[in-house]
Amino acid sequence: MKKVLSFDVDQTLNVAKTPITDDIANLLLECLNHFEICPISGQKFDQFMIQIVDRLPNPTPEQLSHLHLFVAQGTQYYRFENGEWKQVYNYPLTDEQVEKITNAIEQSARELGFWEEDKLQPGDEIIENRMSQVTFSALGQKASTEAKYAWDPDHQKRDKIAARCKELAPEFEFEVAGTTSINAVTPGMNKSFGMTKLLEELKVEKSDVLYFGDMTQPGGNDYPVVEMGIETITVRNHEDTAFALRGILGIL
Repeated sequence: MKKVLSFDVDQTLNVAKTPITDDIANLLLECLNHFEICPISGQKFDQFMIQIVDRLPNPTPEQLSHLHLFVAQGTQYYRFENGEWKQVYNYPLTDEQVEKITNAIEQSARELGFWEEDKLQPGDEIIENRMSQVTFSALGQKASTEAKYAWDPDHQKRDKIAARCKELAPEFEFEVAGTTSINAVTPGMNKSFGMTKLLEELKVEKSDVLYFGDMTQPGGNDYPVVEMGIETITVRNHEDTAFALRGILGIL
């Protein structure tokens, strides 16, 4: 029996950039009675709260103590203690690193004709500093789900942008993620870093963890977890995840 269930977020627990459904929320709440639950994603802390935590139906402090938020691919970690969420660690980029990554992403997207500034909604941004990573979101965070799904369904645009970024800033890693995103980090600060920290913080072994993700192919942001040898379930969407969780809960 596994001790830890870990999840990618977009396309694994939810429709990209939207709150989890009632079905997923109820399943996660029940899972908190039996497992340590560890979502890990490139998103910011406040998005974890909006999309996951705030959707749980009346969780108890005991249940929340088993929920671990591995933010920005696990380069930041939050847990619930004494009635509040506390940051356990953070590995931020320097201002110089953020600037170089930002310039490389913008230059690459502009060169390739994928800079969609005219499609942004007011107050939105294409490149976002998430402290320990920089994230490119081609249409911004506020674009409709339909627009995001349609922009790069086969990853070809983002693969080209990421490859060009790597030429301009070879000291960083650029991973395709979500529906329109690329996450930029220093080498090794991807989900393999986050999962390694998860093992340390929760004092568990790889064999204790079951991971769910939708981008487990080489180059996808879940692939480092596969490379670590952690047992992984590849899903297409949150419906697949719900199906698997019902099966897991049904055998307890």
